Amino acid sequence: MSGNLETIDPAWAWSAYAETTWTRRLAAHLYRRAGFGADWATLDKAVKAGPQETIARLCAPAAQSADSAKVIAMLVDRIVTSGNSQELGAWWLYRIRDSADPLTEKLTVFWHGHFASSAKKVDKPRMMLDQNELLRKLGNGKFQEMVRAISRDPAMLVYLDSTSNRRIHPNENYARELMELFCLGVGNYTEKDVKEVARAFTGWEVITDKFQFNASQHDTNNKTFLGKTGNFDGDDAIKIILDQKAASKFIAAKLVRFFVFDEPAAPDALIEPIARGLRENGFHIGQIVRQILSSNLFFSDHAVGRKVRSPVELGMGLLVCLDATSSLVTLNQAMADLGQGLFFPPNVKGWTGGRAWINSSTLLGRANLVAHILSASETSFDRGGGSLEALADRAGAKSPEETVDWLLELLVAAPIPRESREALLSLAGGKDTPDDRSARIANVIRAMGALPEFQLG
Repeated sequence: MSGNLETIDPAWAWSAYAETTWTRRLAAHLYRRAGFGADWATLDKAVKAGPQETIARLCAPAAQSADSAKVIAMLVDRIVTSGNSQELGAWWLYRIRDSADPLTEKLTVFWHGHFASSAKKVDKPRMMLDQNELLRKLGNGKFQEMVRAISRDPAMLVYLDSTSNRRIHPNENYARELMELFCLGVGNYTEKDVKEVARAFTGWEVITDKFQFNASQHDTNNKTFLGKTGNFDGDDAIKIILDQKAASKFIAAKLVRFFVFDEPAAPDALIEPIARGLRENGFHIGQIVRQILSSNLFFSDHAVGRKVRSPVELGMGLLVCLDATSSLVTLNQAMADLGQGLFFPPNVKGWTGGRAWINSSTLLGRANLVAHILSASETSFDRGGGSLEALADRAGAKSPEETVDWLLELLVAAPIPRESREALLSLAGGKDTPDDRSARIANVIRAMGALPEFQLG
């Protein structure tokens, strides 16, 4: 990590970025964190527009094209009809690749890891699709509304064995995860709180794959938890939990880690302004995310190139930046092999992320993923059968130096060593390189894919 986070002035950190050094590299950083990267033309527009206008555009929900909506609906029908949950991930990758609203998709990935449910246990694609749409619809709104909705979500209740929560035998699984993983974090509740909150959720059931409140199975006696006593139901419990100061700090810290840097953990003084903003704005996630993306800290050396790319960010980022299409079924499996199968998180804690993405096996697999995308017969560039040479020409990258600089700005977040750059220049135009310019560019990208710096976003 660059510098000492303890010495950062929180007021400076979360103030709006001053725009004094707005560059294409910073625009690429913004698009990597608020989405999955951007092609060269999009970065050009961002550089001309400036950060605040670009951020405003990213934070404004964009309409899905009619053609894309038709394809998505067709894929949903096929998955639901076949009952094949293995196709869910490819469906989502299509949404990511074709979305005009990358920030919404990025937030949906975040919430999928936060409110983790797996199709391995919830083997009903319709349930998992409905949960995914719930996260997409509510993920940038008020957190309490999303928690209320996820608490009624059939996929979540099935996953946490809470489909039949009865007053005589309350199920504690959901109550525990609601506090530990979804809202408060470890150490901010007691075992008695878990038992009492579980009673508040009695009568919440899943009948014929739909949520249903069974009043006859709801415990109507007083419950006492987190300093409150009353005849509380599940919605009351959610409000009481989110009224705890620990809730805003917990969510603020997770948002900062997801959008700004993996490690070290931000000190409390740096998190507090974001937590306070959540408390003061009614826990409105979209407003806080915009503040984070607009901040001095976000565009500083503390953040740029300071996160490890997840497999989905790595693979889909390459497609998006190179304006490419490929077999999303194959890519989905490759990303799952690297540890991130969409709709199949490893457990209720979701993906650990950060350095956990990287080991000797996954480093080789990540390089192989890049190589596969470049060489697969299903891959096409420039949206419709174009080439890497055509992409380079559009970016004005003619010479080996221009080609390497173009690819580094487009694809690599962190500076690379001089010797690595020299090796890339040799691949881009040395005496032993192929005559085919597209092949030379592909070789440069393959080599980049094996660099440690390429793993950072």
